[in-house]
Amino acid sequence: MNKPFQRKGADSNTQVGRDFEAKAQFFFAGKQLQLTRHIPIDIGINGKKPHNFDLGNRNGKVLVECKAHTWTESGNVPSAKMTTWNQAMFFFHVAPCGFRKILFVRRDFNRKRNESLGQYYIRANSHLIPKDVEVWEFDETKTTATQIK
Repeated sequence: MNKPFQRKGADSNTQVGRDFEAKAQFFFAGKQLQLTRHIPIDIGINGKKPHNFDLGNRNGKVLVECKAHTWTESGNVPSAKMTTWNQAMFFFHVAPCGFRKILFVRRDFNRKRNESLGQYYIRANSHLIPKDVEVWEFDETKTTATQIK
């Protein structure tokens, strides 16, 4: 079956996301930060509605959105994927005050551009990132993460 938007070597993009969430959960557990998957938190501007954040800790007041996106095969910006990063910024913006907010992204470096997808996102969209949001890049090869904002 031809799936042009399917990541090569992956059973499904949904599974890629789930696997990345598990890696993020394991990484933070190693930092003594226990996170639960799919934690519902009421968010909103005019009224509230629950949004399931990828990871979180209600008592520790931590919310995490995970993104395992990569540059396109030809090295271009995955524009549609960047829309979901912007959506995550909106969710963080309307989340309750007092929570630590983390965008946890897969590190994917583009040699032609000499920057990672996370670095590109911050450079191009800093005006959309709330001041209290941290951006972390996870290197799947080294299983390490670095805060880049």
